[in-house]
Formats: sequence, structure tokens, C-alpha cells
Amino acid sequence: MKKLLFIATFLCFAISVSAQNMMGWGRQGSRVEYKTMTSQVLGTERNYTIYLPAGYDRNTDKSYPILYLLHGMNDNNKGWYERGHLKDVMDQLTASGEVEEMIIVTPDAGGEVQKDTWQGYFDMPGWAYEKFFYEEFMPMIEKEYRVKADKAHRGIAGLSMGGGGCTSYAERHSDLYCACYAMSALMHLDNGMGGGQRPQQAQQGEQKPNKTQLLFEAVNKLSCVEYVNNASEDQVKALRSIAWYVDCGDDDFLFDCNLDFIKALRQKRVPYQLRVRDGGHTWEYWHSALYNALPFFSRQFNK
Repeated sequence: MKKLLFIATFLCFAISVSAQNMMGWGRQGSRVEYKTMTSQVLGTERNYTIYLPAGYDRNTDKSYPILYLLHGMNDNNKGWYERGHLKDVMDQLTASGEVEEMIIVTPDAGGEVQKDTWQGYFDMPGWAYEKFFYEEFMPMIEKEYRVKADKAHRGIAGLSMGGGGCTSYAERHSDLYCACYAMSALMHLDNGMGGGQRPQQAQQGEQKPNKTQLLFEAVNKLSCVEYVNNASEDQVKALRSIAWYVDCGDDDFLFDCNLDFIKALRQKRVPYQLRVRDGGHTWEYWHSALYNALPFFSRQFNK
């Protein structure tokens, strides 16, 4: 009897799988693509990773909201997928109905600090990354893929260096984004880099600073906190057009500079949401943050 029951169960399963394959269900899952584009601005090839939702190939007439998700320092476009497990989280939240389908793309603005590679999302001498992002990368993505290319359906998020990058991008390009979610963000350097994290100064006799120095100089120049503190009435109005969310662990060495940003928003009466959880500057924290960040963007896209 047990043998017959096993055979019957197996046959039902086989028939179900066969039917799904015949109807194309087995080929309709989400997918992650690792791609490369040539940048004339940077004079080199740049990688990016893109998450395409399950319905992307099936509903060829449908366009999707887009989230630009930035990685941190000493990392690259693969980090959010290989260490943050973005695809697994997104698939789970989509299946449960907590998140609508969206396209998520992560550009590569990093490398290995030890090898003195370029890092950062800002324009620096020899590294015009922000120009690349807005003149080449974003236009290519929103032409190549079926994106709802408007402010109401475009969001930006990031962690650490990418958290500061996404915040600064949203501040200075407020016409492009409806929402910004900053995790453990490098908002500025004045009192936000604890534990000996400040960049090394150039040695006497050097002709130019190293690439890590240039990154931190750009962070200082484009301080997310000072931008808000010095914002004009029109700039404050523009800041209020964005849904701001700051998420930082209470043990994070960047905790104070995230609070500085919140204080600046409060001073200018710019609405925001703040999440402080137990944790530090770790992938465990950022992975768990996705369960809050992705539904946040989904709600903003549906307004």
C-alpha cells in the first residue's frame, strides 16, 4: 500500500511539473544579470548587476518602477546579490504580496582599497563617476529595459559609501527620485568617522593624493549634512518632495553622522523616517534592512 501511495504521489508531482513546463511557468522566475557597458566618460568598461522581476519576460508590454541600489566602499556591483541575498529577499517579498514587481540595478563604483582602485559616486580628478552615472549609465538602463522613467517610479538606496552616495544624489537631483533609503550612510566626515577611519594624508613629497583620499575629499565637499543646513527655500521645497528613510545600527561607527543628517532635516522641517536597530556596520544588518527598504519603495511607487 505504501509503495502504491508513493508511486501515485510521484506521478502527480511529475504531471504537475510537466504541465507547468508546458505552460511556461518553469521559465517565469525572476533573474539576475551581470552585465558590462563601455563608458566614454570614464574611458573604461563598467560592470553592473540588474534584477528583473518574474513577469518581465511574460508581460512584454509592461513597464516597471526602478530602484538604483548602491554598494559600499571596497565592494562592487555583486555585493548586494552575493552577500546581501537581494534576489532571495525580493522573490520572497513579491510572492507574499508585500512588494510589487520592480527592476533593481546596482552599478559598480568600487574596487579594492588595498590596490588603490577608484572608489565613489562623485566626480573627482580622473574619475567623473557622477557624470558617467547621469549622462551614460541611467540613460542606457532606462532605454535598454522597460522602466517607468519618471520621478514617481524611481528610487535610490545604498549602504555606507553608497548610503552617502544615494543621499547626495537625491539631494542634488531631487527631480529624479521619489524616495531615498540610506543604510549606515557616510553622510559626512566631520565627526562621523570614528575608530581611526579617517583617510591617510599624502606623504611629504607626493605629487598627488591617492584615490582613497580623493574619495574622502569629495565626501567632505558634498557633505549631505551641510547640503541640508545650507539649503535655500527652493532646495528645502525640493527635499520635501522626496520620501527620506535613514536606517542605521546603534553600534555602527557612522551612527553619529546619520543622526547629524536627521537633525539637519528636523531643523529644516523636512519629513523623514528613522530606523535604529541593534547592529553594526555589517552585511547581517544590511540584509535584514532589505525587508523594510523594499516594501518602503513599493509603497512610494504606488502613491
